[in-house]
Amino acid sequence: MSTLLQLHTPEEATDLAAAMLSACHDRRVFVFQGELGAGKTTLIKAMCAELGVASGTSSPSFSIVNEYRTATNQPVYHFDLYRLKNEQELDGIGFTEYLDSGNYCFVEWPELAKKHLPAGAVTVRMRVNENGDRTIEVSL
Repeated sequence: MSTLLQLHTPEEATDLAAAMLSACHDRRVFVFQGELGAGKTTLIKAMCAELGVASGTSSPSFSIVNEYRTATNQPVYHFDLYRLKNEQELDGIGFTEYLDSGNYCFVEWPELAKKHLPAGAVTVRMRVNENGDRTIEVSL
């Protein structure tokens, strides 16, 4: 099942994040695909805010994974796999353990991790249109 959505301004990410989390309430792993600047991190920040992460969200480009805490102290994991060179590096960060934790996991640049992703992962493909809007395809 696939749904197409439009994001016209960064401010709309809040409503989009709420709708996505509501529609996928039983899913915990979300993978984000799209070119640099497509808005992956912006949407993940909005999803974290919707989950009650108070502050401190940022792209984990250099750390590979950031851990955030919700107001109820639940962990939320945000991965940026862009800098990884091979699949073996995933073992070094305990990637599978994070995915199996039952906590929310948001994964940017998931291509290297395809074999490790659970069958129920939500795929979010983002594309920048000629007018600057984003088309977002959400697949369950």
